[in-house]
Amino acid sequence: MSLEAKLDKIRSPNLQNQKENAVVLSALEATIREQHAQPTPTAYFAALLALLGQSISQESGIVNKELATAVVYLLDIVIPFTPQPLLRSKFYQILIHLATPLTHKEAEAPLLKPAIGCLETLLVAQDSASWSLPPSQVGPRAAMALLLELAVDPRPKVRKHAQDALKKVLQSPPPSPALDHPAADLCAQTSLRRLSELALAAGKTKKSRGHENAGQHEPALIHALQLIKAVAAAAGGWPSKKIEPLCEVLLNISKSTNEYLTMATFEVFEIIFTGMADDFNSSKLPRLLDAISELRPSQNDSQLLPPWIAIMSRGYEVWAQVDSQETFQKLPEIFDLVAGFLASSAHNIRVSASECLVSLLENCIPNSALLSPSIYDEKVLEKLARLAIGLLSVNYQAAWVEVFTVLVSMFSSLSWKANPIMFDVVKTVGELRGNDSFAGKKEADEVLGSAVRVMGPEAILKLLPLNLMKPKAGQPGRAWLLPILRDHVWAANLMHFRSEFVPLSEVMFQRVLDHGEAEKTMEIKIYETLVQQIWALLPGYCELTQDLPQAFDQGFAELISNLLYQQVGLRVDICRALHSLVQSNQSILQVPEDEELLLHIISKERAQKSLDHLASLAGNLLAVLFNVYSQTLPQHRGHILKCIDAYLEIIPQQELMETFTRVTTALEGSLVEAGPQTQASKQKQQGQPAADKMPPMSHTLMDLVITISVHLPRESFSTLFQIASVIITKDNDAQLQKKAYKLIPRLASTPTGSEALQTRSEEVQHLLLASASTTCIPSRRDRLLALSTVVSSLSPTSLHFIPTILSEVVIACKETNEKARTAAFELLTLMGRRMAEGGLITAAKVPHLGPDAADIPATLEEYFTMLAAGLAGGSPHVVAASVAALARCLYEFGDELADETKSELVQTMDLFLTSPNREIVRAVLGFVKVAVIALPKAMVQPRLASLVPHLLAWGKEHKNQFKAKVKHIMERLMRRFGTEIVEKVTPEEDWKLVRNIRKAKDARKRRKDAAKDDGEEEDEEAGSDAPNAPHSRRSRQFDSAFDEVAYGSDSDVSALSNPADSDDNPTRKRHGRGSTTTTTAAAATKKRGSRTYIHEDPDEPLDLLGTSALAHLSSTKPPKRGDGLVSTRKRGVQLDVDGKLVFREGGADGEAMLLEPGADANGNGNGDRDLGVKTGTGAYLEALSGKHAVQRGRGGKLKFRGAGTRRDGRGHPNADPDADGDADGDQMDLDVDQDATAARQGRDMSLNAGRSGAGRDFRAGRGALGGRGRDGGRSRGRGRGNSGRGGGGGDRPARFGGRGGVVKSTRGGRGGRGSAGRGGSGGHGGRVRAGRARGG
Repeated sequence: MSLEAKLDKIRSPNLQNQKENAVVLSALEATIREQHAQPTPTAYFAALLALLGQSISQESGIVNKELATAVVYLLDIVIPFTPQPLLRSKFYQILIHLATPLTHKEAEAPLLKPAIGCLETLLVAQDSASWSLPPSQVGPRAAMALLLELAVDPRPKVRKHAQDALKKVLQSPPPSPALDHPAADLCAQTSLRRLSELALAAGKTKKSRGHENAGQHEPALIHALQLIKAVAAAAGGWPSKKIEPLCEVLLNISKSTNEYLTMATFEVFEIIFTGMADDFNSSKLPRLLDAISELRPSQNDSQLLPPWIAIMSRGYEVWAQVDSQETFQKLPEIFDLVAGFLASSAHNIRVSASECLVSLLENCIPNSALLSPSIYDEKVLEKLARLAIGLLSVNYQAAWVEVFTVLVSMFSSLSWKANPIMFDVVKTVGELRGNDSFAGKKEADEVLGSAVRVMGPEAILKLLPLNLMKPKAGQPGRAWLLPILRDHVWAANLMHFRSEFVPLSEVMFQRVLDHGEAEKTMEIKIYETLVQQIWALLPGYCELTQDLPQAFDQGFAELISNLLYQQVGLRVDICRALHSLVQSNQSILQVPEDEELLLHIISKERAQKSLDHLASLAGNLLAVLFNVYSQTLPQHRGHILKCIDAYLEIIPQQELMETFTRVTTALEGSLVEAGPQTQASKQKQQGQPAADKMPPMSHTLMDLVITISVHLPRESFSTLFQIASVIITKDNDAQLQKKAYKLIPRLASTPTGSEALQTRSEEVQHLLLASASTTCIPSRRDRLLALSTVVSSLSPTSLHFIPTILSEVVIACKETNEKARTAAFELLTLMGRRMAEGGLITAAKVPHLGPDAADIPATLEEYFTMLAAGLAGGSPHVVAASVAALARCLYEFGDELADETKSELVQTMDLFLTSPNREIVRAVLGFVKVAVIALPKAMVQPRLASLVPHLLAWGKEHKNQFKAKVKHIMERLMRRFGTEIVEKVTPEEDWKLVRNIRKAKDARKRRKDAAKDDGEEEDEEAGSDAPNAPHSRRSRQFDSAFDEVAYGSDSDVSALSNPADSDDNPTRKRHGRGSTTTTTAAAATKKRGSRTYIHEDPDEPLDLLGTSALAHLSSTKPPKRGDGLVSTRKRGVQLDVDGKLVFREGGADGEAMLLEPGADANGNGNGDRDLGVKTGTGAYLEALSGKHAVQRGRGGKLKFRGAGTRRDGRGHPNADPDADGDADGDQMDLDVDQDATAARQGRDMSLNAGRSGAGRDFRAGRGALGGRGRDGGRSRGRGRGNSGRGGGGGDRPARFGGRGGVVKSTRGGRGGRGSAGRGGSGGHGGRVRAGRARGG
């Protein structure tokens, strides 16, 4: 950040404590102006230096604390921009003034922190001669002594600033032959002396037991250790001469019982190890590690043991970098030491130990011990293997997860050397894995998988045979090994697959064939699965296979070909295997020579021989793959095409041309035979589903041509262009035309093809222009991509192609297909870039300009002029497309475009806002959004007087969301230009909208402040003028920044129905179906994210699979169950569930008059249901999904639950014994025109008996009520249901099935027959409640 930018922030302070700085800066600038000087850093520095002498003096100390703080603060900002020679010349003067606050005991942090910053900049500017002065003189070393004192200050911020300043100074040494900073020894010596003194004082205090000040030195010790860390990290490691005394002090401190001191000590060791990695004096590192190992904490010390283990791990890692062979010889000893901690009962100790062992194995085994091991190296590896076997003993049973992690790392580190020294580990883990009761199967699979990867499947299967083909008695089958082999086999012998798995596959498949066409048993399905798993191993065997020339012979190739033809289910695995054969060997050829371990597994010479062998078979394999490709459905062709592409890379040139010739010849013949494939003809072919329908042969062959094209030599491109020219002009097959257009971008993806396109640019341009009129709608996106390829390769003399295709690209901006629109916008941007690069447009070659037109220079302004010509189009569609194109280009090139052009565009769009055509205005609104954000304020503000009224004229239009778009633009205008300016140009009749926006903004700010007070973070309002402003939570995500600007809106569309509504009205309703909520609730929902709650009936469990389950879902949290009353603190009254006032009667406790059904005068609920406490929202939700909720059943009829309940004078439910309807729990069918008011009050409704009609069956899975009778119905009398079939009882408890079966408090019809549920058997007058017959 520049000096002027920093001073600008000070000139307009946001905080109260920064106003003094602004006042001082204003006075400084006034002084500089009076002296007719330029406001340079030197001028600011001189003025501040004079003020510093007035506010701080050596004799009087700090004269004016406020002025001194402001001056030093400004000096800290200015001094980094001051020339260094000037700083060196004024060092003494500045240091004398700064020394007073730096050494003053009562100096506060606001003064000390900028003073430390000034001192840091001064010290960085000093040269070697200045640093040679002794500390007794006033010089840089004396200033370093001040910093070292402040680096252990008890105030955290001051201490942190001083330590950061020390780091910066030590990391910026003056130019000299020495590598270290001249003050590094001074800092190390001073900090070490302070640490030693404090450690000695702490030790003496500790010896006096019971001393009340026993821990008084510990905070100072921690601060001293932080200083040691800062010096060691900044100086590139602790100075070598001081390493021994430092380690001695650190080892003594680490014995402290204070865990913070011990951990701080270990952190210092970590810094020291890092510094020793490149130190020539690294011979002291083994002795240091031995000393640290002697400090081993207790076996179960969960606080100190993990950091100690981490320090040991880091120390050996550094030692391995310095002396890998010596570290390797010590590896078994340290491995055994750390492995003992795996038996600890503390989980964090076990995890730390396993991480340390993994680090040791990965860092301390050199490549030389694997590539060319000595006899002693072999013995070290055997010791490690024996230690690994010991980890599988019962002693480490609690840590088997960590042990398996270590074993995985050991197999990876030992690589091929694990064979055979790790055989015992494989056997033991395999036996554990085969035990059904073993819980660590997943971890054991990882161990065996790593063993397979380094030892090979052949060695593993000798130790753990599958026992599938001829199982032996007493030996278990290990089919579970097949998925492990599938995921981890690589660099194996393909011959092993042929000898071991191919016969096994044949045996299993023969058993499937022997079963014949009978219904498959479980055993047959297992055999089929085994066949699939066996051939799933082939891709792993083909990755870097060791014996490809010997194993992949003609016989195996024929076997693979037959399987591709006959076994459709195996094609994916076989194609992956064939592709892996080529790709893996090609990757080896790209491996650098320093990858010794990988090249030891398979050399580049062997990989090249494998590729040569595959190339000899490529022609026949491609013929098979082509045939298989033509017989495969399009949705399953991807892996085959990928395999074909791999073999086209290695096939010899002559065979490639022969293959290409055969494919093109077949394509020409198929084009002659193929009929039209228009959309209408496709719709007529309804013989089979589209997913199972094979495409025409011409489509398949064209796919193959596109795949072959990138591998062809330059001389065959004429044939490609001839094919493309024939197919592109055909408008009777859209899919084939799409494939032809794809050929051009495909060729451009290779250097040879790109060069050929540039050479044949005129020919390709002519072809694309001639085919414009025959382009099918589905092909437009691919045509635009082809045009983009041509435009990107245009020469400066071929720019006439841009105005020729411009009208087509502009019209494509209004395509209904999103991908086509995106391609059109990207092509518009690309053409603009090419025009901005310059060149000459040959006007005579542009069709509509005529042969006599003068050439036009290619500029960005000329490009916009071409785009603006579409505004005079004859149709609204063309005009709207031109406006959209101009908006996108303005967004992309707004900074490069001339101001005059931008001003004319804004003025023109202002006029278009008065157009009566909605399509044009909709595009113009998008342009205005972009202009408000992308254009400078000075350009948009003069147009506001006419722009805003024209915008608001469309603010009352509801179609196409015009109202929401206009409001969003107004919000952006108010954010950028201010509410006052926008209000001035707003017509009086639209002031309500402006006030609404302002109130909504204030409400959002209040909610945001409230969220901060509650400790919650909320996304900032999406109101930044920057195009990359963060998205609001409720705004949709867009693919590009332009789409967000042009189409995004953070306005609440549902709140626009009434601009007069404001956030001051908390009960504002949104006019949507069934959506009544408050602003507060909406804000809370936004703040906590979208949540969904389930409202359950207390008496009946909710059937989540039922048709009425959605009625129980709500975004509002359900209220807690209570006594049915709501006590509101704001109003001090009580409401019942219907929102009515509840009057109290009685004594001081004010027992409420209970209006709940089933409650007595004392409030004891004896009814059928105990309703919960309901607020106004709760009552609304109860009406939607509660006991008396209205539902729409089959045929659009309304159903009221519990509509048959009657209340007596006291509010108790009273079932009428004469009524044949349901009293409470059944559902009653009503016509839409029935009296809904009576239904909500729970009164009986009488309907015509003839309404019952034929009995309706409820879904059997729910076990719900029985269907109604054919003749009885729900009449007022004693009509009886006849022959209604009940739903078969499902799995829900307390449900009733059968004829006439009913639920609680209901009167049964004829005796019901329970069907798979607990059936009710109520007869005449019987009541069934909770599943039990009560009287009949």
